[in-house]
Amino acid sequence: MTDRENYLRAVRFQRPDWIPMIFHINPACWRHYDAAALEDLRAAHPRLFPEFQMAQVCKGASLAPWQEAGRPFTDPWGCVWKTTEDGICGAVVRHPLADWAAFETYRAPDPDRSDGMAPVDWAAVAAALRQAAAAGRLGEGGLPHGHTFLRLYYLRGYENLILDMADEAPPLLRLSAMVEQFNTAVVRHYLEAGAEVLTFPEDLGMQRGPMLSPEHFRRYIQPSYRRLLAPVRRAGAVVHVHSDGDIRSLAHDLLDCGIDVLNLQDLVNGVDWIAAHLKGRVCIDLDIDRQSVTRFGTPAEIDRLLREEVATLGSAGGGLMMIYGLYPGVPLANVRALMEAMERYAGYFA
Repeated sequence: MTDRENYLRAVRFQRPDWIPMIFHINPACWRHYDAAALEDLRAAHPRLFPEFQMAQVCKGASLAPWQEAGRPFTDPWGCVWKTTEDGICGAVVRHPLADWAAFETYRAPDPDRSDGMAPVDWAAVAAALRQAAAAGRLGEGGLPHGHTFLRLYYLRGYENLILDMADEAPPLLRLSAMVEQFNTAVVRHYLEAGAEVLTFPEDLGMQRGPMLSPEHFRRYIQPSYRRLLAPVRRAGAVVHVHSDGDIRSLAHDLLDCGIDVLNLQDLVNGVDWIAAHLKGRVCIDLDIDRQSVTRFGTPAEIDRLLREEVATLGSAGGGLMMIYGLYPGVPLANVRALMEAMERYAGYFA
């Protein structure tokens, strides 16, 4: 069974042969760790890095402009980003619509030329997706991280946006419609190009609770989500939604939008809560802890965490995948333990 077939079986609860596992190395890691040590770890774990070749040297990979330290980046919406460490996504430090007066002459980017963060050649995207299909790989596309709620925050500023929602500011609905229209066009481009999976990533949660009230989510954000996701479902593509943070009070509303895969964090939301409320209702893409056990725990504790999560949330029928994002600071012994545990428990139900 190919990785593509196995992924789709996991999403559709059709008895995959293994639990899909992704180990993502943030670009900042190639400046923090010894590159040769990271390459040795990748070479030793072919299930996590099936296409790895020792000739690849990721420390020299180019960074996205919003990941470059010391150089502010203005995205196509006019939001100014800044980061202090190469490889780490920056924060928006200047909001083009902080004053509603600027909205009168404001124009959205052109979705035929950009995805909202970077220029896009849609013909090249379609060619890449055809190449992936010919090679038996999964064809993925999606909106940039921060496509709807966060984009409104980037444009207005967080405090302004929350007050807009509380005050029912009339311009907010017009701005939301502008953002949604842009996103709809990007989604259409990916579907026309042949994407099998569409990802919709943005963070809605904080360490405790969501960044906006459930009532405001239902009024201002959920309707847009529903309209964005509907054509993806009609096309038969997989809808993958991601959010960091505590989204327990929003999870049921997110599922009501029509989601195939929900990527959420494990310990912030609670593995037992996830099992009680989400298991069997949606394919869970579990984001493995980056705050406590994997950073400060022992290899044995890391192995125990993954085993318990797979045993609690997994099933021979499918409905579980897992992802870990490596950032600077995790001891290499723990990195090795994570890779070994992810490969070991991928076949837990085999």
